[in-house]
Amino acid sequence: MAVLRKFKAWRPKQGLERDVASLPYDVLSSDEARELVQDNTYSFLHVVKPEVDLPMGTDLYSQPVYDKARENIDRFMEEGVLVQETDPRLYIYRQTMDGREQYGIVGCVSVEDYNNDIIKKHEHTRKDKEVDRIKHVDITNVNAGPIFLAYKTAGTIDQVVSEAVKKEPIYDFVADDGIGHTVWIVEDVNSEKLIREFAHIDYLYVADGHHRTASAARVANIRKSANLDHTGDEEYNYFLAVLFPDDQLHIMDYNRVVKNLDGHSEEDLFLELNKWFVMENAGTEPYKPQKKGEIEMYLNGVWHKLNIKQELVDFDDPVNSLDIAYLQNNLLYPFFGIKDPRTSKNIDFIGGIRGLGELKKLVDSGKFKIAFALYPVSILELMNIADSGRVMPPKSTWFEPKLRSGLLVHSLA
Repeated sequence: MAVLRKFKAWRPKQGLERDVASLPYDVLSSDEARELVQDNTYSFLHVVKPEVDLPMGTDLYSQPVYDKARENIDRFMEEGVLVQETDPRLYIYRQTMDGREQYGIVGCVSVEDYNNDIIKKHEHTRKDKEVDRIKHVDITNVNAGPIFLAYKTAGTIDQVVSEAVKKEPIYDFVADDGIGHTVWIVEDVNSEKLIREFAHIDYLYVADGHHRTASAARVANIRKSANLDHTGDEEYNYFLAVLFPDDQLHIMDYNRVVKNLDGHSEEDLFLELNKWFVMENAGTEPYKPQKKGEIEMYLNGVWHKLNIKQELVDFDDPVNSLDIAYLQNNLLYPFFGIKDPRTSKNIDFIGGIRGLGELKKLVDSGKFKIAFALYPVSILELMNIADSGRVMPPKSTWFEPKLRSGLLVHSLA
């Protein structure tokens, strides 16, 4: 059963929360982050993307980057930009986007639950990215950004959350991107209720943050081995998470752009497409897939609707029945030579938040030859795959809105 634990959060001094809260480290380039921190010395990007304070061209995985992250988090704590709670607490974190709300419970979850698959995964991690996050966590001594977890909706938990948000929030602001962020402290009596309720939840699911989750577990194992007095109650045995009910979550499309045809002609491409899809010309204006089994392709200024041939889909297989798996297995790999999308130089990934216009722009610029827009994976499909012990193809899900880093920080000591 799932462990939920209170923690003594470091959080922004009242009035600085809007300045401190930042997007996660992995949704911004270094150049974009530099632009955002130009007039904001309090931005938590100074911690999660510390290269913004180092010379251009600095190796992002070099020791000075991690040392700068530690220097910056220490400075925030020493100068009172971040202040620590006197007592362990849980929190409710509401995000509002386009009139839709989602309420997450902020607390710490157990590394042991991760190791024992109480916390389930649906993606493989890359070793280089995992090592990067291990170094960041170990050197800064904090979980700087929360893991995004999902659980199957439980009415009893909803009731406690509804009770907790009747109080005045400690933070309530709208970020520059229009996303609303509201945080409440959960009173002790309701915290204990939530802890008891999660003890009856069978599984938690990593929605976003596989590398950070894996790195938290690795850091815990390293510290456990080095601590002769290890008890299992140390803070490093737990990591920061926001837990959302599955019925509130919104997954967007995660689209593909491909640089070249891997030596094939366009005639070859259309012959191959006809094997796997029923094709329709959708015109020159972007057309978003409307249902599962529908993929849009953009090539030479024209959008084409690719309807998956349903008789070729193995609906008994939770992974291979995904649209993205069908595209990968039947076209991206055999025709475009993209065996492993995580390492191939012939493909890139565009989150649905950027819109289909971004796909059109990239292809029209000549940087890419062709684009594919997909219908979003559902949260049910994600959970079914995790429950089966399988993993999705890389870059299958794009959750919005993104959790802000720096609003609530967990110290490992």
